Amino acid sequence: MAPDSFAYTAVFRPNTAMTATPSTMLALGTRLPAFRLPDLDGRLVSGDDVRDAPALLIAFICHHCPFVRHLRHEFARMTREYQARGLAVIAINSNDIEAFPEDGPEGMRQEARDAGYTFPYLFDESQDVAKAFRAACTPDLFLFDAARSLVYRGQFDGSRPRNTVVISGNDLRAACDAVLDGRPAPAAQTPSIGCNIKWKPGNEPNDSAPATQQR
Repeated sequence: MAPDSFAYTAVFRPNTAMTATPSTMLALGTRLPAFRLPDLDGRLVSGDDVRDAPALLIAFICHHCPFVRHLRHEFARMTREYQARGLAVIAINSNDIEAFPEDGPEGMRQEARDAGYTFPYLFDESQDVAKAFRAACTPDLFLFDAARSLVYRGQFDGSRPRNTVVISGNDLRAACDAVLDGRPAPAAQTPSIGCNIKWKPGNEPNDSAPATQQR
């Protein structure tokens, strides 16, 4: 975790507020939006590629965001654990890479390599897929059941770059355990919070979630 800690220290100065955006909390029961996006090798990946998986996790993440850096190693470890139980995982980066070139393909490759991702990492250049999911922040997490109905959207856990909560993934773990065991996902779901998706100029959705200040 040391590299991420150093990156965090370099980005944020002590005693300053950092802006954070919450999930829009897409309605439970929403069907999986269609998507077909390139992975880091240029191969097109869609939800149909994992149609037989008992559950599917879609994660909107990116390379530079301190909120993602904060949890990415535990997220990688947790997803490896649940992939062994049948969970399909797909990550998507929808950021404007002209404004944030560190989130481009090379940054994505570095992130995947350093964190140890074992799932497809896709690039949503048009940002249409982010809009279809009503994704608002990184990380923004969406868990679908075998019928590809949304059963969980919310935080990985309560840990943030500036609090002392241990990174465990307990919120997402509880939801994945329930779905994989054939039980309803927990009813209480807390929005994820993180950096806003970096929309291209003029491409911001009308229903973007308002940012808040965290200290």
